[in-house]
Amino acid sequence: MKTTKKLFLLIVILMTSVSTYAQKFAYVDSDYILSKMTEFAQAEEKIDDFSKEWQSEIELAYEEVEQMYRDYQSEQVLLTSEMKTKREEAIMEKEKSVQLLQQKYFGNNGDLYKKRQDLIKPIQDRIFDAIQQLAASNKYSIIFDASSDLIMLYSNPDLDKSDKVLELMGY
Repeated sequence: MKTTKKLFLLIVILMTSVSTYAQKFAYVDSDYILSKMTEFAQAEEKIDDFSKEWQSEIELAYEEVEQMYRDYQSEQVLLTSEMKTKREEAIMEKEKSVQLLQQKYFGNNGDLYKKRQDLIKPIQDRIFDAIQQLAASNKYSIIFDASSDLIMLYSNPDLDKSDKVLELMGY
């Protein structure tokens, strides 16, 4: 009997200590948070405007290249071989400059990427700071993002803290 009491007491102590060290989890939906932020929509609109403007500029430049090529083809029979070479070089040079312009605007570290960094990164930083504040004040060990590649097979809506993050940011 005495050993049963000791065993029971040991189990209670172990269960209490395990629950004391249990980690707290929560999740947020960053897509939902971003959809509620007017400055994100405005930033996306500005980025789209830049993209459309640059795309129009590139399309216009490619039309110039095509026109140069059509002109060359129609006049080719009248040109000397030296003139043909010069025209071909001019067409290739123009096409290369358009490709460089396209790379400048839409390349990996192009102007569009930089604009996105300038306009979107501060918004993402504000969300991150609010999540950090939420985690610290509620002692969460881990906060997941439901909109990322993380697969959540089940999530309790009570653990969704997206609205709390928006509240901390003043929305």
